[in-house]
Amino acid sequence: MSTAKRMDLLGSETAFAVSAEAANLASKGTKIYPFHLGDINLPTPNSVVMAAQAAIEAGKTGYCPAPGIPELREALAKDVGSARGLDYGIDNVSIQPGGKPSIGKYIAAMMEKGDIVLYPNPGYPIYESQIEFYKGIACPYGYINTSDGLRLDFEAIESGIQKGAKHIFYNNYNNPTGASSPDEEIERLASLVIDNDMFLISDDAYFDTLYDGTPKSIASLPGMYERTLTMYTFSKKFAMTGWRLGGAIGPKNIIEQINRLNVNMESCTTHFIQHAGVAGLNAPKKETQDILDELQSRRDILVEILNGIDGVEAHLPEAGFYVFPKVTELLEETGFDDPEEFRKSVLNETGVSFCGRHHFGRPLENETDFYIRLAFSGISKGDLQEGMMKFKSWIESRRK
Repeated sequence: MSTAKRMDLLGSETAFAVSAEAANLASKGTKIYPFHLGDINLPTPNSVVMAAQAAIEAGKTGYCPAPGIPELREALAKDVGSARGLDYGIDNVSIQPGGKPSIGKYIAAMMEKGDIVLYPNPGYPIYESQIEFYKGIACPYGYINTSDGLRLDFEAIESGIQKGAKHIFYNNYNNPTGASSPDEEIERLASLVIDNDMFLISDDAYFDTLYDGTPKSIASLPGMYERTLTMYTFSKKFAMTGWRLGGAIGPKNIIEQINRLNVNMESCTTHFIQHAGVAGLNAPKKETQDILDELQSRRDILVEILNGIDGVEAHLPEAGFYVFPKVTELLEETGFDDPEEFRKSVLNETGVSFCGRHHFGRPLENETDFYIRLAFSGISKGDLQEGMMKFKSWIESRRK
């Protein structure tokens, strides 16, 4: 039996391949310093755990409505709406088994074969994978490195629009770069979407992991409410990566189509976990603030160490848990012209495991610099410091 040809179009989340390499090395006795995956090694808030246990004991282990249980849809509509100054109701919400399913379901429901879809690159690799799997044309836009951080490449976005793009994925507080948009950038993007009759999918995975200030949503801008599908996940804010709970929030007509796909794909998201989600949304802020405070402490330590290494340039991310340092000079000074060879050498010789820019979409033609991504969500402060000291010592031993 041969594999369907369309499977050749399906990509992967290659950070998991790096994780497998690290696990193999660990099985042979090497201590691994895990900067590769955006997993979280902090406990899920107790109120969420207790609610899941209570729901299991109450028999919430069978089927439930495909769009999600009403209690969770109402709570998520209120939470997402109030944080963005928008009015969402139960019909604007579809519950998903994680944040990722909304990507493919939107594309399956709203993109025709041959449609051009804009997406960030470097970015979450599943955008590109799902666009191409459903036979759309994946049109990437990148970032420009400035003294104030990475900024959207509007020249690439406008070029894609001129080619006929009508869909655009946007990930403010971006994975892997940590890039966040100032007000004027969000406003400029919204104007392009409105003026060109486009629809925007806002991946808000890290919206609730902003360390200072108030997070910004493009859906809040005039004219964008009806042109935005917001992707929500419980994984980050509530340290629930393995629970697989998320949602899609947006115009009712799109949510209705996503709900149809829920029926066809998984019937429903796990019943008792949805009750845990309700508890999380209603929990005291301190439970999630403790997670955020620990992540911020790790972020500050990591960025300070990285910027203390000659040949490394790291911006301080406002949100999320990734640092995306430029290492062009570092590779040259240590004798590498291939970032993958550099990554593997560091892993095998120090146990420090991270991803390269190439794990987050095919590098663009105009790229001349090299970057790596280090996640600080799955490593304790002690191991973070120890691993970075090993990395720094290894670099000094390799310098020309």
